Amino acid sequence: MLVRHRGSEPRISPEATVAPGAVISGDVRVEAGARILHGAVLTAEDGEVRVGTNSVILEHALVRGRAGHPALIGDGVMIGPHAHVNGAKIGDGAFVATGASVFPGAVVGEGAEVRINAVVQVNTTLEPGTVVPIGWIAVGTPAQLFSPDRHDEIWAVQQALDFPGTVYGVDRSTGMAEIMQRQSAFYAAHDADEILD
Repeated sequence: MLVRHRGSEPRISPEATVAPGAVISGDVRVEAGARILHGAVLTAEDGEVRVGTNSVILEHALVRGRAGHPALIGDGVMIGPHAHVNGAKIGDGAFVATGASVFPGAVVGEGAEVRINAVVQVNTTLEPGTVVPIGWIAVGTPAQLFSPDRHDEIWAVQQALDFPGTVYGVDRSTGMAEIMQRQSAFYAAHDADEILD
């Protein structure tokens, strides 16, 4: 389904494939040879989404562009099923596996691998060719890699990366009620969406 959102329409190369049941919303550009499979959602929430040539976004993956943090998927990239790429840059030939999450401001270098259920935190940079092991967390610039049981060490690096400011535009002391009130108002823009196809 193609959706006009915030006044912008998706631009899909005639040499790309968007499977039935995929949703492409707003300022999204899909280049030649790209394949967007069933249930995938590519949504430009006040920031562009670009999918490069011959890249594949598999079933039920989410790719979201946001203000100040476009989602830029390079050429020859694989985004696995149920993966989450939110306001991040993914370099050519990179692999984001099933269930992996890449957060706003992150950069995944050319040929890097974010393996099953791994996480690349906000404002983190993976150098080209870096591998984040299954279930591990990459934090910082340059990225440090941690197993999930090392929470205190992860937090020591992550705290300075400003997740609330980067993702929600608020300081750490802001309560969830206020954050969600802002998020609810922001996503109300979908009330004016228009289905194109």
